[in-house]
Amino acid sequence: MRAAIEGELRLLDPVVRSSRTEVARLLDPEFTEVGSSGRRYTYEDMVAWLPDHPGGSVDGPVHEPSEITGVLLAPGLVHLTYETRFDGRHARRSSLWRKRDEETGWRMYYHQGTPVPPGVD
Repeated sequence: MRAAIEGELRLLDPVVRSSRTEVARLLDPEFTEVGSSGRRYTYEDMVAWLPDHPGGSVDGPVHEPSEITGVLLAPGLVHLTYETRFDGRHARRSSLWRKRDEETGWRMYYHQGTPVPPGVD
């Protein structure tokens, strides 16, 4: 579980986010994300998009994670939940990480972020 949490935190790091090579290494080839807009993103979408997305610059705002917890759902499958603050916005996040083999290690398989409206705890 520790490796999945470390991978999640790496994907929030602007240095990692700005590197297509690092993003590709941390995302599972079958990765999907459901964005807060409801749009579905694939592995290819994220590898192309994330380096230029907000949070990918060491000079700009960064994602501040908190309350990260994980549950082992099955061998090689971990569910992480946590919250982030980013540029004045608050979100609740959920990720699935899977490990298919020792060579590739843990990779993010699925992610969803849900905005938390102001005034909601």
